[in-house]
Amino acid sequence: MQSAAAVGLLRPCGAATAAAPLQLRNPSPRGFGVRVGQPLLPPRGLRLSAVAPRAGISARRIGLVPASPEQEDERRRGARDVAVAATAAAAGEAGAEEGGGLAKTLQLGALFGLWYLFNIYFNIYNKQVLKVFPYPINITNVQFAVGTVIALFMWITGILKRPKISGAQLAAILPLAMVHTMGNLFTNMSLGKVAVSFTHTIKAMEPFFSVLLSALFLGEMPTPFVVLSLVPIVGGVALASLTEASFNWAGFWSAMASNVTFQSRNVLSKKLMVKKEESLDNITLFSIITVMSFFLLAPVTLLTEGVKVTPTVLQSAGLNLKQIYTRSLIAAFCFHAYQQVSYMILARVSPVTHSVGNCVKRVVVIVTSVLFFRTPVSPINSLGTGVALAGVFLYSQLKRLKPKPKTA
Repeated sequence: MQSAAAVGLLRPCGAATAAAPLQLRNPSPRGFGVRVGQPLLPPRGLRLSAVAPRAGISARRIGLVPASPEQEDERRRGARDVAVAATAAAAGEAGAEEGGGLAKTLQLGALFGLWYLFNIYFNIYNKQVLKVFPYPINITNVQFAVGTVIALFMWITGILKRPKISGAQLAAILPLAMVHTMGNLFTNMSLGKVAVSFTHTIKAMEPFFSVLLSALFLGEMPTPFVVLSLVPIVGGVALASLTEASFNWAGFWSAMASNVTFQSRNVLSKKLMVKKEESLDNITLFSIITVMSFFLLAPVTLLTEGVKVTPTVLQSAGLNLKQIYTRSLIAAFCFHAYQQVSYMILARVSPVTHSVGNCVKRVVVIVTSVLFFRTPVSPINSLGTGVALAGVFLYSQLKRLKPKPKTA
């Protein structure tokens, strides 16, 4: 096939005459209604490539001619710069996320440290006061009084949002406050009778009562593995009790009663508080319970032990007034603080992680109290305590393994 240039339709592009308009020689005057020799102009709005040089438009710019090596290198450098910038931006975002994750980890670690530290100080100072001042109801009410002052201070200053409680909510919270009051009272009664390490060894049986009460009142049946994990808990506590140097039945049954009441509180919270119209966070709920516990225990204190924390009574008993007040206030502050921090941790981690942390906390408290008070511990006693705590850890791990739903 012959080209258009060969038959004379187009002139060669390289000639000097390229600037002239294209002419089409019509062999027949009648074919298109155009006179012979008349230039054939393109339609309005249409420009042929032959006029491109006149307009200053390069064919290379519209992709008709391959780019030169210099232009190709420039294009590649631009693409490479864009890729480097995108990579740097992605790395910056990843670094920011990693930095935020590190900050959260450090914050969580600090909360766990405070949780353990407040718990250690509470148990040590509380035990020192109870050894010379055997009035556990007075001591417990002082702790609730200090907690009430802290809660009111936080609400007044706006550190915590002031709760709006209805009468129905107060009626639902009242049973929780009652068992909370009894649980802390029984704990202090046990601490006043036996060693701190032994009280916390007995309190390791909390999972046993949790499973028992949940099955009886909530219908939550445990899995066989959970039941098996209770065996080392019960066996370890029994072994430690048989060889405990400070053992007495009043301290033992007080700690057991504390387990029952605290686990009853958990069961009641599931059974009663689930129907609340307005949700309360754990810290606010704990503060309300503390205030209610103070008013519940105050009349009991007056009717049983009487007010024994006055300077006159303490001085007549030959006690160091400043020392008793200082240690009591520190213990009361730590009592409220460690429970507040515990709820802050629970808001950041899963219940299983919190349970494991609570198990480790008990180990830390037992070891610290043994070293501080130089409590005599036999090898069998240590073995029993270790077995019980290992059972608690196993229980916390097995609780997260929920049974598969039965298919129809």
